[in-house]
Amino acid sequence: MSIKLDSFNKVQLKQGMNIRPGDTVRVHQKIKEGDKERIQVFEGLVIAKKHGRGINATITVRKVVEGIGVERIFPLHSPSVEKMEIVKSGKVRRAKLYFLRTAKGKRAKLKNREFSSAIADEEQEKAAQEETVTETADKQAEPAEDTPESTETQEQK
Repeated sequence: MSIKLDSFNKVQLKQGMNIRPGDTVRVHQKIKEGDKERIQVFEGLVIAKKHGRGINATITVRKVVEGIGVERIFPLHSPSVEKMEIVKSGKVRRAKLYFLRTAKGKRAKLKNREFSSAIADEEQEKAAQEETVTETADKQAEPAEDTPESTETQEQK
């Protein structure tokens, strides 16, 4: 019996869910109202991740709406969660960020994680290198028209 349950759970697991506490995420969740279905977006800060990496894994997302804190708990592998986007990553030193519930002002802000900006810089450098490679390849492919050698060969013909 447990073999069937384990195989079913493996099929339901979503891949690529690398969400950590301190990340600002945008969760797209399917909402069913009567016979209609729509997608509702909830954007906030991940303050906790619980229950490991298995089928029961959840995240707690917090945002402040008109001065009131709102928290929602989302199952990571639920079919009602269409997708989760990481908007930005924060640098944190704790697994549970419950202290942000009472923090105000500057204490409630997180610093950006350094390696994420370094990765973006590397991607920009690679794109710039690819552009220079294609430009040099285009220049080599075009015949030289202004060089004296090419004019001499044209005159001899």
